[in-house]
Amino acid sequence: MFFDGYGYHGTSFEQTYRCYPASFIDKAQIENGDKVIMPPSALDRLASLHIDYPMLFELQNAAAERVSHCGVLEFIAEEGMIYMPYWMMENLLLQEGDFVRVKNVTLPKGTYVKLQPHTKDFLDISNPKAILETTLRNFSCLTTGDSIMVAYNNKKYYIDIIETKPSNAISIIETDCEVDFAPPLDYKEPEKPVASVPKGKAQAEGEELPAEEPKFNAFTGVARRLDGRPLKNPAPPVSSSGLKDRTSGTSNGAGQSSASSSSSQSTNRQSQGKLVFGSNANRNQEAQKDTPKETKQEPPKKEEPKFQPFSGKKYSLKG
Repeated sequence: MFFDGYGYHGTSFEQTYRCYPASFIDKAQIENGDKVIMPPSALDRLASLHIDYPMLFELQNAAAERVSHCGVLEFIAEEGMIYMPYWMMENLLLQEGDFVRVKNVTLPKGTYVKLQPHTKDFLDISNPKAILETTLRNFSCLTTGDSIMVAYNNKKYYIDIIETKPSNAISIIETDCEVDFAPPLDYKEPEKPVASVPKGKAQAEGEELPAEEPKFNAFTGVARRLDGRPLKNPAPPVSSSGLKDRTSGTSNGAGQSSASSSSSQSTNRQSQGKLVFGSNANRNQEAQKDTPKETKQEPPKKEEPKFQPFSGKKYSLKG
């Protein structure tokens, strides 16, 4: 993996060193940035060349074909050795004492970078933007594919650099760079609530629906007489739905009928076994009682002789 688009000079600095982590030189502060410590001979060589400042370098592990970029902090290392942050060695797949090639480069100023935290814990920080801005002040450049380390509150947060513009490696010194964040690697989208299945679909799929509890029905018992005698014509038990239907039908019919038909309706309601209170009801009952008496045929009776006045013999007082 090699990067193009950088301005390499004809007389450039290029040297191979053995790499070691910063713990070998008691420079723990370089773990919070991307700067390395090089030997004094490198400074002499760079001073004799017409190079651009700030000094930026390409680090290449030829064995693993990995490339990264860094700046320089000091020139106090032993000859033939270079000290770098441990996270940078991990990006280049380098072990202690491995060879790394160092070459000076000129990188364009960055305008855009997209970062992706490894864990959601980084987003739980009260102000991650301020922490990231403070940390990036210790960096000279960023390379697509690297993982940088951000230390905060005695904890280390690793962040992947997944995109940089205008090139795959950019300089972030004295530049306005837009920063964007991708979801963390361990981020999981919240599960959507399962929609309730309609009754029709549930029955079609063969799912058993819960049995409905029986509702209370009023006046569904059997009629009994107070004197204990059996009923001549016992009426069948009426359900609550039937009562509702009857009451609704009765109320509708009563609203539409006129005053002239009230007597006929009261007679019909009596025949259905319903009680009707009022003077009309008593008159109708008396009429019904008298009617069958008149219709009966009695045998003819002998008429008794009626008293007829002044029907006797005539008598004279004279004799």
